[in-house]
Amino acid sequence: MKNKTILIVLLFSILTTLSSCEVVGGIFKAGMGVGIFLVVLVVAVILYFIFRMRKNK
Repeated sequence: MKNKTILIVLLFSILTTLSSCEVVGGIFKAGMGVGIFLVVLVVAVILYFIFRMRKNK
């Protein structure tokens, strides 16, 4: 419960100190980075299974 209160206070302080443009820009930058990471991860998993299937033949 204490962690939840700290999180709410922290989020409120961030939202009140940053302008909306900075917040949105940060969200999009983080989203793009996470998206690229997930695409690379999915491609790596697919390639792993393709090479594993070829090895078994």
